[in-house]
Amino acid sequence: MIGIFKTNVGNPEERQQMIQAISASFPVGNCHVDLDDCDKVLRIADLQVEEKTIVDFVKKLGFECQPLE
Repeated sequence: MIGIFKTNVGNPEERQQMIQAISASFPVGNCHVDLDDCDKVLRIADLQVEEKTIVDFVKKLGFECQPLE
C-alpha cells in the first residue's frame, strides 16, 4: 500500500528528520516529502501499518499530518 499524507514540514532538515524516524520505526519502502507542494505531501511506499499509526507517530514528532485521498 502507498500512504499519502498532508504535512507541515517546512525545510529539508525537518524532512530528513521525519523520513529517518519513519524508516527506523516502521517497515516501509521509499519515503519522500515534496517541499514544493502546497500540502507538503509525505508519500510512503510499501506502507505496512495503518495510516492512523503513521499520523500519530508524525504528530509525536511535532508535525501536522493527515491522510490525503
